[in-house]
Amino acid sequence: MAFTFEICAVNIQSAHAAAEAGAQRIELCSALDVGGLTPSPGLIFSAIRNSGTLVNVLIRPREGDFCYNDQEFNIMLDDIRFCREAGAHGVVVGALDANGQLDLHKLEAMRQEAEGIEIVHHRAFDFCADPELALEQLIQLGYNRVLSSGQSNSAFEGRFTLQKLVQQASGRISVMPGAGIDASNIKEIAATTGAHEFHFSGKRKMDPSKGNAIQGLDTWYWQSDSGVIQRIIGAVQKND
Repeated sequence: MAFTFEICAVNIQSAHAAAEAGAQRIELCSALDVGGLTPSPGLIFSAIRNSGTLVNVLIRPREGDFCYNDQEFNIMLDDIRFCREAGAHGVVVGALDANGQLDLHKLEAMRQEAEGIEIVHHRAFDFCADPELALEQLIQLGYNRVLSSGQSNSAFEGRFTLQKLVQQASGRISVMPGAGIDASNIKEIAATTGAHEFHFSGKRKMDPSKGNAIQGLDTWYWQSDSGVIQRIIGAVQKND
């Protein structure tokens, strides 16, 4: 089976690492510590022009829940328009209502705004009260992909739910496992779920100022590493 690997990239170095490691696509975002937010226009432009891989951009205006008011929703539509006009391969969105169901009105409007590029629903899906119904709704809306951990903390924990979702989708939409995927578990996740696309960061902690006497300044940050990414890709592709 041919696999597709998407790297969650939070800076331009991570985008370059993804391309160097052979990943086919990145999900570009910022603020990974709060689950990801929309990155800056400058980072979006740089990744599209210089990363050497397909760029999907996360559209999320704030941390917290996925129930958005009209002002937040208009920001999301503007961000989608910006990404489409900037040449992004796709956008990654999500919206729920107060009852834990997909906000179909907002999701349809975002799909229309993204006309001509990919549109993906992110892990807000994992908070849906009825994931089977939500999957059918995303198919009807014309979404290309849904990122999911199987309504668990990690894709490994949720692998049996993901298996059911992949079977239900039956090729009508791609169900892409994500969350906590690494070289130790990706092969079992692939074998159990039957998925062919995988989302992970392949990150390591960077601290360029280590050893410098900078008092009171946190200098470390996360960055995807081409070697880590290659090990994860190799783990699922190797034959035992």
